[in-house]
Amino acid sequence: MKKKISFLTLGAALIAVPVLAAQDGKMGDADGNGVLTRAEAQAHATEKFARMDANGDGKLDQSDREAKRAEMHAKMFERLDADKDGSISKAEWDQRAADREAKRDGWRGKRMAAADGERGMRGHHGMRGGHHGMSGGRDMMMKADTDGDKAISQAEFQTAALARFDAADTNKDGQVTAEERRAARDAMRAQWKAKRAAAPDAN
Repeated sequence: MKKKISFLTLGAALIAVPVLAAQDGKMGDADGNGVLTRAEAQAHATEKFARMDANGDGKLDQSDREAKRAEMHAKMFERLDADKDGSISKAEWDQRAADREAKRDGWRGKRMAAADGERGMRGHHGMRGGHHGMSGGRDMMMKADTDGDKAISQAEFQTAALARFDAADTNKDGQVTAEERRAARDAMRAQWKAKRAAAPDAN
């Protein structure tokens, strides 16, 4: 008899699985010229808000987070349930773990191959920065809720996105270059490290 893993058990187990959030590689650079204009940043914010607003009520709140989480779990369950019998067998779970380990090995190999160059080092920090970004993203979302109603309207979302654009646009020419983006990421990473270093003193 096959050992089954229920949907709820799978949901709990997924909490321990690292989630690689898809990052916007071009950060809204619609024409692909390597420079982000304020208009592109605004359009990107509009598109991103629409994707995040799962129930289409014009605001981002706990219900949207729960809907996205449920959608993620459902998609993961569907991928794991290879024979589509409505449950995950131990063999299917083990196969997923093996596939994940194989992908990790591939990533490790690529990082090692690039480790002797500056580009490779940036890639390594970029992965770690992704984890920081999830924490930093929550902070940004809280700051975006300017009226304190525990929900973020589209206007609040766009205001916050454009404020980040303006902060990155250091020479105030209405566009953000790759160098300015790097500087903004470095500044954010430094802030996150300082906050993390200060955390033990706060406890």
